[in-house]
Amino acid sequence: METFNFIISRINDLLWSYVLVGLLLGCALWFTLRTRFVQFRMLREMVRVLGESAATPAAGAKPAPKCGADVPPVRHGRHISSFQAFAVSLASRVGTGNLAGVATAIVVGGPGAVFWMWVIALIGAASAFVESTLAQLYKRPGRDSYIGGPAYYMERGLGRRWMGVVFAVLISVTFGFAFNSVQSNTICAAWEGAFGLDHRWVGVGLTLLSLGVIFGGIRRIARVSGVVVPVMALGYILLALGVVVFNFRRLPEVLELIFANAFGWEQALGGGVGAALMQGIRRGLFSNEAGMGSAPNVAATASVSHPVKQGLIQTLGVFTDTLIICSCTAFIILFGGRPDASLSGIRLTQEALVSEIGPAGGVFVAVAIFLFAFSSIIGNYYYGETNIRFITRRGWVLALYRVLVGGMVLFGSLATLDLAWSLADVTMALMTLFNLAAIVLLGRQAFLLLADYTAQKRQGIKDPVYTRDRIPSLRDKAECW
Repeated sequence: METFNFIISRINDLLWSYVLVGLLLGCALWFTLRTRFVQFRMLREMVRVLGESAATPAAGAKPAPKCGADVPPVRHGRHISSFQAFAVSLASRVGTGNLAGVATAIVVGGPGAVFWMWVIALIGAASAFVESTLAQLYKRPGRDSYIGGPAYYMERGLGRRWMGVVFAVLISVTFGFAFNSVQSNTICAAWEGAFGLDHRWVGVGLTLLSLGVIFGGIRRIARVSGVVVPVMALGYILLALGVVVFNFRRLPEVLELIFANAFGWEQALGGGVGAALMQGIRRGLFSNEAGMGSAPNVAATASVSHPVKQGLIQTLGVFTDTLIICSCTAFIILFGGRPDASLSGIRLTQEALVSEIGPAGGVFVAVAIFLFAFSSIIGNYYYGETNIRFITRRGWVLALYRVLVGGMVLFGSLATLDLAWSLADVTMALMTLFNLAAIVLLGRQAFLLLADYTAQKRQGIKDPVYTRDRIPSLRDKAECW
């Protein structure tokens, strides 16, 4: 096991130190410039579209009869709304990365890591917009909802099915196995710290609960996420805001600590800036998933009148995840001063909250992480399911995958935290490389769609609609428009 850990660690160092950081930042900056800062200039439109979809879930929905004849159309009344797709993707984003991941980044990379988490969210949101817009363009009709994601736009957009299959395997392993083991590991650690419960029993209960939801398919996942995500996010944000208000006078001190550790001369000479940057980007990506190729899988399921709508909504998800929820965790930890390096992951967050509001803090974090991480488990599973369906339509393969996901949830409850995080880092890096290559090659199509959307808005059209004849060069690219 020590040899295996060493090999995984070396692969991580290679990918994250020399490859991914530059590619992620470079692609994010390129998309930010080419979309003319879409994540900032269209923020108001993001909120409007999300509010519209939450109020009228099927607004703008279009039937699927014109889609490819080789695939059965989506059943009438079974569309996934734009808001439900947002909730499922946020369910996957908002998990251990927001509580345990932020704590890990601060311990390893210092408070300056928080700054780099903000940076990757602010510019990486443009990557999230591009990949989710492409997923909408190339979506296909499934039995219970639309389906799509990077594997689909790699096959149809790039004409490289082999690339889509490799990506499908990577994301199925990354989210269904590696990430879900991290989620269950963190739940068990939190519940042991708060209630003294044995990892094994918590793991068994969590596994059975997860299987009960994921065997219900995307519509059950969407219903559960649509309830759990708003409740858990709002509750955690309100508690964190209460802590911030209570420590309002210390907020400037905490912000100064974050910026000083991100750019200070002392940190630069000691290599601290590099550590902060690496941890911030790594944990930031794990948390908000911008450019990774995960959120597009659920973005494609939404029934909307224009692909750009879901691209905007998924961009808002990045901001919600990192700028709000991750920042809440960082402030809670840093209000207590320099974190205790002897603690790791969720235990550090628990101890920080206990110091702020008393013993109830540890219990609150245990309950919060259960909701956060459980919703991530079912959201992560769906990413795997849609890609298993891309590889094969055999029902027994999907059933086997569901059972194996349950097994990895149980495995994660018993594994060491370091091993779980290391495995997640490697598989996340590999799938991100494939997705970045695809969205760079296909990015121009997302830019054309954005130009069409903004042109309709300038014409006074409140609710832009896309049809395949609006952009001649994309007419033969998509099935469902």
